[in-house]
Amino acid sequence: MTIPRQLPNAITIVRILCAPVFLWMLLADGGADGPVRWWAAVLFIVAIATDGIDGHLARKHHIVTDLGKLLDPIADKVLTGFAFVGLSILGELPWWVTIVVLVREVGITVHRLVVASDHVVAAAWMGKLKTLAQGVALSLALLPLWTVVGEWIHTVNAVTMWIAVVLTIASGIDYVVTEVRGAARGRKAA
Repeated sequence: MTIPRQLPNAITIVRILCAPVFLWMLLADGGADGPVRWWAAVLFIVAIATDGIDGHLARKHHIVTDLGKLLDPIADKVLTGFAFVGLSILGELPWWVTIVVLVREVGITVHRLVVASDHVVAAAWMGKLKTLAQGVALSLALLPLWTVVGEWIHTVNAVTMWIAVVLTIASGIDYVVTEVRGAARGRKAA
């Protein structure tokens, strides 16, 4: 079966477009534990899950593009960034966590855009693991599971968020080290 060449990129763009809708839904009723909060969480989970779908389709059908390599991590960062900001606005996540994550994400994204004319930096395995950890942590934080299973879920949320923050910092360091080594090799070759 042949799929349209632009389908993976279209899925990525839809993920970007879902981000402001998700944030509006999250904040619409002040983050209350009602239906809008549940739907916001479901939208986030479905949108973040498309990250694996678009990449799988592109690799399986050999239609990986430089645009896709550039847009895919941006889509993830927009969606997760909106979730971090939304949770901090609601007072459910300390602002320092959101700031640490956003500094890393914006810094890497700006660097990717600056070097895009020279080379496209695809997401590395540690960056993918970081995105997965953020997706899990944010999903748990967004779903008002405490209304169903009890307050102990806040401990699980805290642990998964710590794992996500540690991986965010570690993957940022890994990215910088990899780019510096690549630049050093480039200078030696020249």
